[in-house]
Order: sequence, then structure tokens, then C-alpha cells
Amino acid sequence: MTDQTDDTDQNENEENEETEGRANDGEIHSGVGVLDKTVKILDALESGPATLGQLVAATGLARPTAHRLAIALERHRFVLRDQHSRFALGSRFAELAAAAGEDRLLTAAGPILQTLLDRTGESAQIYRRQGDQRVCIAAVERASGLRDSIPVGAMLSMEAGSAAQILLAWEDSERMHQGLRHAKFSAAKLATVRKRGWSESVNEREEGVCSISAPIRNASGQVIAAISISGPSGRMGNAPGRRYAPLVMAAGKYLTDALIKASAGR
Repeated sequence: MTDQTDDTDQNENEENEETEGRANDGEIHSGVGVLDKTVKILDALESGPATLGQLVAATGLARPTAHRLAIALERHRFVLRDQHSRFALGSRFAELAAAAGEDRLLTAAGPILQTLLDRTGESAQIYRRQGDQRVCIAAVERASGLRDSIPVGAMLSMEAGSAAQILLAWEDSERMHQGLRHAKFSAAKLATVRKRGWSESVNEREEGVCSISAPIRNASGQVIAAISISGPSGRMGNAPGRRYAPLVMAAGKYLTDALIKASAGR
């Protein structure tokens, strides 16, 4: 308890020292010192990766403070380390951008999911990654008969299923390695997914269920969601991708193009 208190006092002292004499430096001051310093680090990284020394020089922060904040940002995935151990902007920004663009995606998604259902006869969904899980953000289901029912808002594991494969396949190497630790699919399978542009799973997420998924990308080319169809393996077969992958990929491309067009028109 004493150690933690000492650390807190030290951090506050550092922040107070750095704030002194800077009130009229022309920078934006929110009144929350630690937030302003965090933004300085992110602003510095906007132009590219930087070593700790370069962060200190660019921000004017004390070295211990710059290091402490950069490490904290790394734990929240706003910052990552590249192959040269430099700090760089992390994947969390892409996730937030995806969430911000979700309304545009959902606007275009309804008719495409219905078309996919009409052409395949199977339930269709769109998933977005949310931390260590994936969430269903849009879905349509068969009106009758045996079906794989995934309601909007359902949280599913990232350890199994074709949508999980899509959402993990284009991640940076560190997040991909972490995601594969308990996954039912392998790195080799994800390499195949990246090569052919679609994924399939049979009895992977649930016995008797199979699915096919394809990526949905934003204007920057980042995979922000996965579009899928799913149903009973008895009806879809042991190699459903051969039959359904072209339709699912076409749906994913249509939504990708719609997002790019919406982004260009802002």
C-alpha cells in the first residue's frame, strides 16, 4: 500500500512540475494534466513510430512520465511496439473507427443480408470484433426449418467459427498470436483465409453447424467486420465454401464498396 501511494505522489509531482511555466505556451490545456500529456504522445506518434527518447524530445515531457504514459497506452492497445521496439499507434484506433462507421455499415447491410438469405437459403449475419469476443451487429434468419439462430447483440467467442477466422486473419502478428493460443483453428488456416479471401468452419463453433465468412473493409483497407452465412451442416455439406463462398465474398465486397463511397462523400 505504501509503495502504491509513493508512486501516485511521484506521478503527481512529475505532472505538477511539467505544468509549471507552460500555461501560456499556446497549447490546448483541458485542465486535466495527464490527459493533455497523453494527447501529446499520440500527436507525436501520428507522424510515425518513435523511440522513448524521440517521444521525450517531441513532447517535452519528463522521461519517466513519457515512459509511464506510453506503457499505459500500450496496455490499452492505443500504442504498440514495432519490430524495432519503437512506439507506434495501435490497433484500438481502428476498432474505434470501425465502431464510429457502424451506422453506415448497418444502413447498407439490411438489403444485402436479405439478398444473401434469398440466394443461399441460410441465415446471414455481420460480426464486429469487440475485445476478445465478436458481436453480431446485424442478422436475418430463415423463416422456417432448421437454422442457426444468432440474435443481434449476441457475443460469441473469437476462438472458433469462420467469422472469428476473418476477424483475426488480418490482425497484426502479436494480436494474431494471442488469438491463436486457444483457437480451434491454426495459423496455417488463417494464411489460407488471407490467400483465398474467405473462410469456412464445419462443426467448429458448434456441433452440426457450419458457416462461411468474408471480410468487410473500410476505405483504408482494414478489415472491420465479417459477413457470414450459417446453418446446419447436414444441409450445407462438409465443404460449404465451394458452393457459397462466391456469394458471401460478393456481399462483403458490396458492403466494402458502399463504405468507401460513403467515406468519400463525407
